[in-house]
Amino acid sequence: MGDAMLVKALEATARKLRRESLFVMKEMGVGWLGGSFSSADVVTALLFYRMRHDPQKPRWPERDRLIISKGHSCEIVYAALAEAGYFPREELKTYSHPGARLQTHVNTRTPGIDYSGGSLGLGLSFAVGSAAGAYVHATDANLAAPVRRYAAKFRVYCVVGDGECNEGQVWEAAANASHYRLDNLTAIIDHNHFQSTGMVEKKMNMLSLADKFRSFGWEVREIDGNRMSDVVAALDWTGTVEGKPQAIIAQTVKGKGLPAYENTNCHFVKITDEMITIGQEALKD
Repeated sequence: MGDAMLVKALEATARKLRRESLFVMKEMGVGWLGGSFSSADVVTALLFYRMRHDPQKPRWPERDRLIISKGHSCEIVYAALAEAGYFPREELKTYSHPGARLQTHVNTRTPGIDYSGGSLGLGLSFAVGSAAGAYVHATDANLAAPVRRYAAKFRVYCVVGDGECNEGQVWEAAANASHYRLDNLTAIIDHNHFQSTGMVEKKMNMLSLADKFRSFGWEVREIDGNRMSDVVAALDWTGTVEGKPQAIIAQTVKGKGLPAYENTNCHFVKITDEMITIGQEALKD
């Protein structure tokens, strides 16, 4: 498949997943629409293009790992996993139901999920440990960091919210990843400029996230995270970086795909039949 055809196919998949995720949210009556829709293109490109994984073998030891640190954006991830074949699409109707595998934050009970989310700010630390586990290390007393003897068995991709970058643990994890030269680790920052209670810059202005990751020793690329060609190119770039973790600062639009909600604080909203109808029309192929 040519690059243009690939991008068009992924764009169509992202639209479909946004449509599907609205029905997932409808099961609870409310949903984390803003962050699910802003990260939809990144999740699509990861699961349907870049990552090595097998829905028939969800615990395959050499699969690439997807860590959704912003675990409340699970609705788009569940829609993607169903589309990929990890579980029947009918199971999306059980979202948030008591005892169901699809709960309101990502959970490892769900096939295809490698991290149980909850409190924000923890996922990158988990991703660092997972990425380190892909290597066999030999310690040299004369070196500050381990010497790798073998290639990594898998890559780890961690989707982080810009609001949760207020958490100090994110930066402790960033320091560890750089120190241990985890070049099989990629953090994708969903920089949609809103957190749960308002604009990120007004709640706690972290200034340039790109500069911060660079200062912690990461290789950094800034992209339009809702332009599929940018996302694909950035994910390809990560595989060329040696000796450093990579941070993709994905500038995204909160609520991307529903014009009435774009660039608003649509973090957690009521899902009505009218919204479903409007969404199906706005996101049709």
